[in-house]
Amino acid sequence: MNRIICIGNRLLDRDAAGPKVFDALSQRPLPEGVELVDGGTAGLNLLGLVDGAERVVFVDAVEGFLPQAGITVLDAADVPPPAAVYDHGAGLSYLLNVIPAACDRAPSSIFVVCVEGAPEERLIVEAAATSLRLASAGVAGTICLGGKP
Repeated sequence: MNRIICIGNRLLDRDAAGPKVFDALSQRPLPEGVELVDGGTAGLNLLGLVDGAERVVFVDAVEGFLPQAGITVLDAADVPPPAAVYDHGAGLSYLLNVIPAACDRAPSSIFVVCVEGAPEERLIVEAAATSLRLASAGVAGTICLGGKP
């Protein structure tokens, strides 16, 4: 099973990109083998959803990755490591850091669809399409993003 896990806080506009992508994707049929999850602010509680998945695509709001509003995709290995403090503030980078140690069957591929800037409709549509393309890759063929399948 491949999963799209949308994370963030829908009550804070600057952190609502993940929940808005979840809302957009929940309105359309997903390919067989792709599951959509509203991860909200669950943090490490998401480990159970990651364990055993073949491919995981996280969708999250970010700051400081792009010079202006837009979408970028990172391989989990390219996400900067968390700060030395391992608490709620460490965020997605902390979760990604502990997956290899905490999961019996870690996914073979983990991507992060990063939404930079206010979650305007055009960015949400682009992030939803990108997430679906990445999650469907293991199901319906291969894609190439930045030279990586």
